[in-house]
Amino acid sequence: MTTEQQSTQAVLDSFFEKFGAGDLPGLLELFAEKVDFRVPGSPNVPWTGTRAAKAEISEFFQIFPKVLTGPESFALKARIVDGPDAVVIAESVWGVLSTGKKFTNGYALHLTVEDGSIIRYHMYEDSYAIAEAFAE
Repeated sequence: MTTEQQSTQAVLDSFFEKFGAGDLPGLLELFAEKVDFRVPGSPNVPWTGTRAAKAEISEFFQIFPKVLTGPESFALKARIVDGPDAVVIAESVWGVLSTGKKFTNGYALHLTVEDGSIIRYHMYEDSYAIAEAFAE
């Protein structure tokens, strides 16, 4: 494994550790000042859209505890690290607080790391299942 791959792997591991612990300040430290941050999906899902600044990214991660139950399950299915890029395939089950509905979210997350910081965060998730769980 190259030094670049080791750095990418370390940032990826730290990302999941800090996210799982609810460590928002630590999580934000992993991101560069400007990030290509995209989560495409239905407009009735509160976290979808594009962001770039750390304040916007902070708002993104603060949305989850306001609208979702804690994860009922989380399974990391695969991870690929190639130079500065990491792709994670995962599945989790969440509940929507406002509707009481649950959804299974199979997703892929593509991160790019440069100089020890995340410069790209693209999440591709099952936006249909999520939108259905948010529907009243």
